[in-house]
Amino acid sequence: MPTAPHHRDVFPTLHTERLHLRELTPHDAPALFAIYRDAEAMPWFGIDPMTDVSQAHALIATFAQWRTQANPGTRWGLECEGRLIGTCGLFKWNRQWNSCALACELAPAARGKGLMNEALGSALDWGFAQMQLHRVEALVHPRNLASQALLGRLGFSREGVLREAGFWAGRYQDLQVFSLLAHEHAKVSR
Repeated sequence: MPTAPHHRDVFPTLHTERLHLRELTPHDAPALFAIYRDAEAMPWFGIDPMTDVSQAHALIATFAQWRTQANPGTRWGLECEGRLIGTCGLFKWNRQWNSCALACELAPAARGKGLMNEALGSALDWGFAQMQLHRVEALVHPRNLASQALLGRLGFSREGVLREAGFWAGRYQDLQVFSLLAHEHAKVSR
């Protein structure tokens, strides 16, 4: 069974044409709070909006702890022109099945510019190569058309609906399941 020592050692910093994918630090809490307090976007994130910057500090600590869990994960801060504009990550790594989950969010001002496509492309390249993944899964709210389109551009296929699998905004939410297999990722050109 392959292992990836990088999850517990040096944080895997990545670079794209416009982005620096790096470890989140406590300094990022105000920018992360600004993203997560956006009530209009939160229905797509799967949690309720943040109400205090201390919640952003706690989330950064949670992301850091992912790397030490039995099923580790990596969450990158997306930096563009010296500013944190969002995050993306691979988590819930099942080493026996060579699979994991994908998640991301982007500040409103950074949307519609292809930045998340660029970031996820790099993160997926790293995951398939370094984690030796076979499958990556993403869960998306059925009305989140922008994320569905993004996943389509990255080569993901829609598999079905998990009925009332999430709970936020005071109610159960359906989630669509998308997946990308290693041989499909290899065919996607960016």
